[in-house]
Amino acid sequence: MGGVTRSRRAEIQREASRIRAQCQRDGHTQERIVTTLRTALPELTALEAWRLALGWSRPQAVREIAAIYRADGLLPPGLRPATLCRYEHGQEQPGEEYRLMISRAYGATPDQLGLATHCLWCSTCASPPPVHYGQHQREETITGRKGPMTTASGLPAIRESVQWAVLDAPGGTPTLVALAEAAVEHYALNYSKHPPAVLLEEVRETRNLLSTAMAGADPVTSKGLRRQVGWLSALLGNLSYHLDDRAGARTHLTLAGALGESTHEPALTGWSSGALAMVATARRDWDHAREHARYGLQHAPEGLRRAQLLGWALLPTLAATQQASEADDVVSEGDEIMRSAIELPGRFGYDRAEHRLHVAEAHLTLERFDRAADVAHESIAAAPAETPAWVAATLVLALAEARDAPEEAATRALGVLDLIPPPRLRATARDRLTRLGRLLDTSMAGSATELAERLRNLPAPIRADGTAA
Repeated sequence: MGGVTRSRRAEIQREASRIRAQCQRDGHTQERIVTTLRTALPELTALEAWRLALGWSRPQAVREIAAIYRADGLLPPGLRPATLCRYEHGQEQPGEEYRLMISRAYGATPDQLGLATHCLWCSTCASPPPVHYGQHQREETITGRKGPMTTASGLPAIRESVQWAVLDAPGGTPTLVALAEAAVEHYALNYSKHPPAVLLEEVRETRNLLSTAMAGADPVTSKGLRRQVGWLSALLGNLSYHLDDRAGARTHLTLAGALGESTHEPALTGWSSGALAMVATARRDWDHAREHARYGLQHAPEGLRRAQLLGWALLPTLAATQQASEADDVVSEGDEIMRSAIELPGRFGYDRAEHRLHVAEAHLTLERFDRAADVAHESIAAAPAETPAWVAATLVLALAEARDAPEEAATRALGVLDLIPPPRLRATARDRLTRLGRLLDTSMAGSATELAERLRNLPAPIRADGTAA
C-alpha cells in the first residue's frame, strides 16, 4: 500500500476489522477470511491480509514471531513493526530464516503469505528444511502450529491420562485420586492460558471420567474423588461465568460448595461461596452476594484465603451498596494480610495484581476516579502483560479515565482489542468494554468512534446455536 493515503489506510483497517468479525461469526476458516479480505480490499498484500485475518497489530505480530524463536531456544532478532510494514508493502524482502519463522507464527505456508522461495519449501519438498542451529524438530509445522506442551497440546493429554487410569482401575484407587488432584492443579495453574470454551470442554470430560469411577470405590477413595469433582465443578463454574453463562456458573458452583462441605474441604467451600457472590454481584443481587461472601469468610482458612474472600466477594458488594466506610475497612484488612501473605498462582490462588484490581474496581464504583486509576496502575504493573489480569486492570484504568480523558481511555481499550483475540476475551472483559463504550457514547474523539465500531463487530463468545465462536 505504498501509494495509499493515510486516510485510506485507516479506512482499510476499519473495514478489515469488520470483515474479519463477520467471517468469524459465519465460522469461516482463516484462509477463507484472507480471501474475503483481499477480494474486498485489493490494496492488501497476502502477508498483510493474513495478519489482519488473525486480528493482530504489527507489534503483536512481531511478538508472535519472537515467541517462535524463544520456543526453539533461540534469541529473537531485532524485527521491528516498521520492518514488518516494509515486508507487507513489498518494499523489502525477509531473509530465508525470517520467512520460515513468520510462516510458523502465522500458521500458513510461505506460498500463502507470498514469501515462498525454492530453498524454503518448494513444491517438490516432502517436508520443511532441517531445523537451523542444531535444534531438535518440534511439533509445530508451517501449516499447523501447536503450542508448548504445558498449554494447548498438553491439555487433552491430561484428560487422556485420567481416562487410562479409570480404564486400569474402574473401581477407583488412591492413585486415581492423586492423578485427579494433579489434573485439577494443571487446569487451575494454566487457566488463563486457554480460551474459556476450550478449557471448559476438557474439564467437563475429566469430571465425567471421575464420576464413572466413584460408584465402586471404597469410602476413602470415594471421598477423595468427590473432593476433586468438587474442585473441577468450581472450575466449570468459573469458566461458565467467563463465557457469560451465569445460570450454568451458579449450578456448578453450588455443587462445588456442597461437595466441599460433605468432604470437609473448607478451602473449596470458601472459594465456591466467593464465586457465588461474584455471580450474584453480576446480576445486582446484593443480598445474596453479601450472604455468599460472609458464608465463604466463615469457612475460608485464615491468611491469603481470607484476603481473597474480602477482596473478591465482600468488597464489590459493599462498594455497590455505597457502604464506603465498611469498604475502606475491608481494603485495609486485605492490604494488611497481603503484606505478609505468600501469593499463590492459578485460578484458585490470589496475588497482588488481583487484589489491587478489586480495590481499584471498588474505588471506581464509589466514583473515586483518581484513586481507582492509581490502584489500577499498580495492578497493571503487577500483572504479566497481555494476560486476563492485565486486560482487566487495563480496562478498569480506561473506565477511570473515561470522564476526564476519553481519547486516552478509548485508545487504551483499542490496544486491548488489538492484542487479545475475541475467543480469549472473558465475559468480564467484554462487560467492561461495553460499560466503557456507553461512557464514551457522546465523545467526539476519533478513537472513541473507532472503539464503538470495533465493539459493534466484536463476535460473541457463544453463537446462537450454543457452539463456541
